[in-house]
Amino acid sequence: MTYILALDQGTSSSRSIVFDPSGRTVAMAQKELTQIYPRPGWVEHDALEIWRIQLATAREALAKAGISAAQVKAVGITNQRETTVVWNRLTDQPIHHAIVWQDRRAEPTCVELRTRGLADTIRDKTGLLVDAYFSGTKLKWILDNVPGARAQAANGELAFGTIDSWLIWQLTEGRVHVTDVSNASRTMLFNVHTNQWDEDLLAALDIPASLMPSVQPSASLFGEVAPALLGHAIPIGGVAGDQQSALFGQACFKAGMVKNTYGTGCFMLMHTGHNFQTSENGLITTSAAQIAPTLVASRTALPPEGARSGLGRPGAATLHGAPEFALEGSVFVGGAVVQWLRDGLHAIQGSGEVQSLAQSVPDSGGVIVVPAFTGLGAPYWKPDARGSITGLTRGSTLAHIARAALESIAFQSAALLQAMSRDAVSAGGAQVSELRVDGGACVNDLLMQFQADLLGIPVVRPAVTETTALGAAYLAGLTTGVYGSTSELTDLWKAERRFLPTLPPARARELMDRWEHAVRQTTLE
Repeated sequence: MTYILALDQGTSSSRSIVFDPSGRTVAMAQKELTQIYPRPGWVEHDALEIWRIQLATAREALAKAGISAAQVKAVGITNQRETTVVWNRLTDQPIHHAIVWQDRRAEPTCVELRTRGLADTIRDKTGLLVDAYFSGTKLKWILDNVPGARAQAANGELAFGTIDSWLIWQLTEGRVHVTDVSNASRTMLFNVHTNQWDEDLLAALDIPASLMPSVQPSASLFGEVAPALLGHAIPIGGVAGDQQSALFGQACFKAGMVKNTYGTGCFMLMHTGHNFQTSENGLITTSAAQIAPTLVASRTALPPEGARSGLGRPGAATLHGAPEFALEGSVFVGGAVVQWLRDGLHAIQGSGEVQSLAQSVPDSGGVIVVPAFTGLGAPYWKPDARGSITGLTRGSTLAHIARAALESIAFQSAALLQAMSRDAVSAGGAQVSELRVDGGACVNDLLMQFQADLLGIPVVRPAVTETTALGAAYLAGLTTGVYGSTSELTDLWKAERRFLPTLPPARARELMDRWEHAVRQTTLE
């Protein structure tokens, strides 16, 4: 039996999953990741802890599966996006904690970019709005604020990467400094039309080109895991940012197909094919996972090594064929609101208790929780918003707050899909007909039913909900010949349950109006 090992490095934990060729989970290991909050609005991770935990879970997953590394055909990697690491090429040591995608410290730089009139240029080239969410301004902050960083960068001693690049560097023992197109597209430094690092954007943020990794298709050979780490050299055959990976794992290969991942945040993507579509409703355009037409020919061609001394130049990306795109909306606080109930309010002992607590009351009793703990993402883009609880009465209980917190995930996702549907129709497409869901919180039946009720369309949960990791496994399997085409992957996708809307449309609109009213009250004056 051939197996694929997927490394799924997320915001709150690191996981490793062994899949068989049918997409069945054979074994999984997971460890939580320490969250570091130095100041309000700042969020960091220890990059060395990320590496240690990821390696430990990979070893544990193989042991649980009862297989050796020699039985693994390929490794796929998927990762929290935008989280920024800068490390010394010779020592392999980060020069600062990883700055997490939720972190807002780079907002002053974003204000400066907008003041300089660069917002339209950045959006035209990258598909992104100017926001501290993305990696470029985080990288600039590290270079500007870590003593000696700019001098080291000028000497070619430093490397930048999102978490995929950091893991590949460690897995190959510093031989390969590389990323994939989907992660590159989240930096605000990558031209998604040409699939190259953009010299003008690098200059605008005063970032030396020598810091940047080379860029490859999401399904291609990224190097080999050093034999000493897992016991055998394994090709790294697939890499994608977590949300593009989930889109791929949900078999959303055609324009108009939509998925929503319910993780720490919520991330909704609609595939738009080769069409670079600019949203009129607060969404961003991003690169989808890409498979080069030359994939079969490239299966024997590993990327050039020597990144430890060769300083990974940002030359022409090794991508072929027309780029593929997706519209995306990002909710900063999705499942993390359940962690807040557990760790902040101590309303529950474990995250699994939230459904029973929420179901102990028939509804939220008019309570609305807007979890704008680090601002609001799409479609609102209100970085100065802060969390609020409205509609409280003397009869409100923790159960009402828990239900409102859970419902906030569905409200935010409904706002995204409504914006996405408006964009689709304005571009000549059809209304979205169903929503495919995945991620940890999608197992919550109460949440999924409420989501379907708000949207008025079926919400479809797949048989394999670990679609983020599955997407990375599929990409790696395509590269190494486990799968022959995306058509084969489409046939593997199966639905586990369809949640059909039961709420009258007028009532759904009324609930959304109340939600929007609560959102308008979150901005600090």
